[in-house]
Amino acid sequence: MKRDVRDELIRQAIEIRQRAYAPYSRFLVGAAVRTASGKTYLGCNVENASYGLAVCAERSAVFAAITAGEKQFECMAIATQGGAMPCGACRQVLSEFNPDLPIYIVDVEHPEKIVEGNLWDLLPGAFKLADKSKGKTKESKVPGPKSKVKGDEDK
Repeated sequence: MKRDVRDELIRQAIEIRQRAYAPYSRFLVGAAVRTASGKTYLGCNVENASYGLAVCAERSAVFAAITAGEKQFECMAIATQGGAMPCGACRQVLSEFNPDLPIYIVDVEHPEKIVEGNLWDLLPGAFKLADKSKGKTKESKVPGPKSKVKGDEDK
């Protein structure tokens, strides 16, 4: 990813964060996801008095992209106070489309400090259903019961 593209994605995540509706937690989050077509979709968190009905910024951005017909994601930037990582639900939703998605986390109080990561590092072995069109399940990279774990050779 070119640095100027990354920096623009981060700038947009920081900017959209200001539109968050977070009257309960006061924790504003902004997200920007870049698609394979080069378009960027934005999202912010939207809270609700019934907490379980809140929507995170990351999923908001993904849902906007899907609504526009985009399904191939190249990278995502997330802006929060403190540089918080995405929640488990957002990690799972993102893994549906790109389990190796590059993610840039920025603390809005220190925007020069960017944590660059990868979705696989945040959610190894994401839940996957069988791919009905191909009749098989995507294989997980996480050792399963039949997998050998380094150091267990003698067991």
